[in-house]
Amino acid sequence: MSRILDVWYLNSKAGELTQDKSGQLLFAYDADYLTSPQPWPISISMPLRPEEFGDRITRPYFSGLLPDEEARRKIARLLRVSEKNPFSLLEIIGGECAGALSLYPQGKGPHEENAADAYFLDDQAMDDLFGELRQRPLLAGDKGVRLSLAGTQDKLAVRVVDGKLALMLGGAPTTHILKTLIGREDVQDSVHNELFCMMLAAQCGLDVPRVEIRHTATEPFLLIERYDRRWKGGHVARLHQEDFCQALSIVPENKYQSEGGPDIAACLDIIQQQSIAPLPDRVSFLNIVIFNYLIGNADAHGKNFSFLYEQGKPRLAPAYDLLSTAVYPELASKMSMKIGGKYEPMEVRLHHWHRLVPDTATARNNLEKVLSEMSLTVLSEAEDLKANLKKAGTESPVFDDVIAVIKQRKARVLS
Repeated sequence: MSRILDVWYLNSKAGELTQDKSGQLLFAYDADYLTSPQPWPISISMPLRPEEFGDRITRPYFSGLLPDEEARRKIARLLRVSEKNPFSLLEIIGGECAGALSLYPQGKGPHEENAADAYFLDDQAMDDLFGELRQRPLLAGDKGVRLSLAGTQDKLAVRVVDGKLALMLGGAPTTHILKTLIGREDVQDSVHNELFCMMLAAQCGLDVPRVEIRHTATEPFLLIERYDRRWKGGHVARLHQEDFCQALSIVPENKYQSEGGPDIAACLDIIQQQSIAPLPDRVSFLNIVIFNYLIGNADAHGKNFSFLYEQGKPRLAPAYDLLSTAVYPELASKMSMKIGGKYEPMEVRLHHWHRLVPDTATARNNLEKVLSEMSLTVLSEAEDLKANLKKAGTESPVFDDVIAVIKQRKARVLS
């Protein structure tokens, strides 16, 4: 027997996600949606059409709305469903996804928000919450909590109202992502690490969400403003987005290039083909690649790049999940995407960088100029940022570790 979920794009029913009796996932746009004044596609991989999309296209997109790896396994165990069954997971937690989609049982529409949906968190509630998050990612199984966020780190979507944090029930939209410390002995102080790298990216001119660090009585946490949410007229509006794996119909478990995920060329190609401003977006993408190399972020895979949609038109989304993995010796140094055919950062030389741009003297010279200028800028800004954070009362040994990686990578680039 087939099972069906209604797929809503903002306040319109866009179509139906079906799981047939063999377990295949199918998606079809709603006929009324297709004839509406502004029927926007939910994905580059699923353009508007009356015909149904099969499992090969549908599964990667909808699986990409769910948490990755260990977080997904934990949630599946809690909900007593298979981790390999994205339909069952989305049926329970698909009310508040990344982007503008929400999924509800057939015949039920999006939750109508009311004041009772906001559950404000005091300090004690925050500490209790963090303990629960490590056992129950996204608070899966909590009555009224319908959150689905991709990624592997413990995180939670919250709304910030007058500086206070609130859980939103019933699938009501949130405004921020809260990240706790990564619970691994070999990954120390991930909160300050990501804070530093995100703030550094902003100081270097990259487009990134605003971040801040807060503390409970026992530990720090990172608060990241959602770029796919916006306050409008006193209400939180959803903006649509999709990551590059979803756009390219690549299942999330294959997000790394070595496992079938996109490489840098594929990312540049889809930006060229789909962005409404391909030239500046290609430049921005390459700047993020260079920045990630300099800070030692080896985990910049296909799900960490996205399109953000305004009125159905895609642009490269702000950079996110910027973290120096190179400061942790136990983590693999192998990069998620090759640079000029090389996975190992210390094997990358200038001629490998040249392969990322057209084979012309002008393109190579421009790239060399950007590499040189960014190498100098990132190091200078990192040292200034550390000093400014110290003045503001924020310190961590991981800041020096990140700066040491930048110095090493800068020397390699400039050589």
